[in-house]
Amino acid sequence: MSDMTSSEVEVAKLLIESLNIEDIEVEDINPEEALFNKGLGLDSIDALELAMALSVKYGFQLKSDDPDNKVIFSSLRALTKYVEDNRK
Repeated sequence: MSDMTSSEVEVAKLLIESLNIEDIEVEDINPEEALFNKGLGLDSIDALELAMALSVKYGFQLKSDDPDNKVIFSSLRALTKYVEDNRK
């Protein structure tokens, strides 16, 4: 597993807490692993819940029709970069 930045740890904690994932710890998440399908196994409902949690915590809105969502949510690392670039 790659080392996580402090921002990646923060987003990973938010992901685990907002989705009520009980069987995974922050250190179990590879920041480059896919969040959906074969990676962490998240689904579209999880994406909506996570987007809402990110919006509340970081003060920006992710739109469901954003064509970049596939890239933004591709991994913890990509999601954290988006958060860092857009937080208010």
